[in-house]
Amino acid sequence: MKVIIVGCGRVGQTLAEKLNNDGNDVTVIDMSANKINEITSKCDVMGVIGNGATYTVQRDAGVDTADLFIAVTNSDELNLLCCVIAKKEGGCETIARLKNPEYSEVAPYLKEELGLAMLINPEYVAAEEIARVLRFPSALQIEPFAKGKVELIKFKLPKESEIINMSVKDVAMKYRADILVCTIERGEDAFIANGDFVFQEKDVVSIVASPKNANDFFKKINYKGHSIKNALIVGGGAITHYLCAILERSGINLKVIEKDLKICEELSAQWEKCDVIHGNGARKDLLMEEGIASVGAFVALSDQDEENILLSLFAKEVGNGKLVTRINRTDYESVINRLDLDTTICPKNITADIIARYARAKQNTEGSNVETMYNIIQDKVEASEFIVKENSPIAGTPLSGLKFKKNVLVASIFRNGEVIIPHGNDVIQAGDAVVIVTKILGLNDVRDVLR
Repeated sequence: MKVIIVGCGRVGQTLAEKLNNDGNDVTVIDMSANKINEITSKCDVMGVIGNGATYTVQRDAGVDTADLFIAVTNSDELNLLCCVIAKKEGGCETIARLKNPEYSEVAPYLKEELGLAMLINPEYVAAEEIARVLRFPSALQIEPFAKGKVELIKFKLPKESEIINMSVKDVAMKYRADILVCTIERGEDAFIANGDFVFQEKDVVSIVASPKNANDFFKKINYKGHSIKNALIVGGGAITHYLCAILERSGINLKVIEKDLKICEELSAQWEKCDVIHGNGARKDLLMEEGIASVGAFVALSDQDEENILLSLFAKEVGNGKLVTRINRTDYESVINRLDLDTTICPKNITADIIARYARAKQNTEGSNVETMYNIIQDKVEASEFIVKENSPIAGTPLSGLKFKKNVLVASIFRNGEVIIPHGNDVIQAGDAVVIVTKILGLNDVRDVLR
């Protein structure tokens, strides 16, 4: 598929890499020659220097033959203009990044009137992910499948966990929980779970289950968890704005520390239930005064990765609250993972995953249809949800009779409103929503999991 991306910032670069790795023909456009040179030297993509909102530049990039046009510059208005021109002159499907909260209410109108395939707001989707983990603080990450009926939940084993030194098979037999263990991260290694795998302290484990069955499992293994009643947030930007909106009726009391007086006034005026403090959230004395040692959750959302990391480490030292840390750069992901920061949120990765998921769904073959895709372990393990069609090779045969490739796991089947945690005798049927966890990255069709 031929894809054009306007804007080579963090989101654009991540997206170009991801779509290129998926086998797409990618061309990037940016005003900066340095950014174009940086990305073309790193990836096998074409680059065009210029203003992506002009037809001449889009024509040079091949808009006339493009299948998908994506605008992810730092300007919402420029992104919309780029898409309008591409739609009119190239007839391709268009996606625009729209991050200004003022546009959020009219986003459906803009999408329809401008004929956009998608409007994506990185800050809003990041806020949604933060809200999910605040509602279920035992988790490091929660990814919904089958419209929320199935969840992939990632959590870390503390040293006192009673399942340490037990195998996956032993856990299943002892606790009789209707869940499936999918992956285990141990240091920099990633494993697809099998029955003989033995858990160790500090393993990061991913399970698939319905929300109710996941809660039952955590209770059975005595995994410590608590409902969050209050959260302290440093940084009052767009993510905080959306988080206030999402959590307004959740019962979680929010307190925000922000050094920009204008932003403080805007938050206070719009969200009466949110306690807004004007001050420097990097000051230790202010954090202590505002209760960092006793809050149920601490959320670091400043624009500086280093500041967010230091603040979260300080919160971990003085308190026991759930930690959520915004990270913009992922160059040092392996180092960050060793810091035990609970949940880290990277808006650019979330955005790139959502757009890549859409692009992948566009190029599906007839055997299946990708509905949802997540990087469970970045660049190592993916989980994909497929809607199985009549002619799919995985339909009509017991799972034990199918010849799967190595490192492939059928994690769940969703049928007629029921979540099925699969066993060898289960048979996938046409119309089922099936979640497959695999180390095969860039999976386009469910038949690709078979030998």
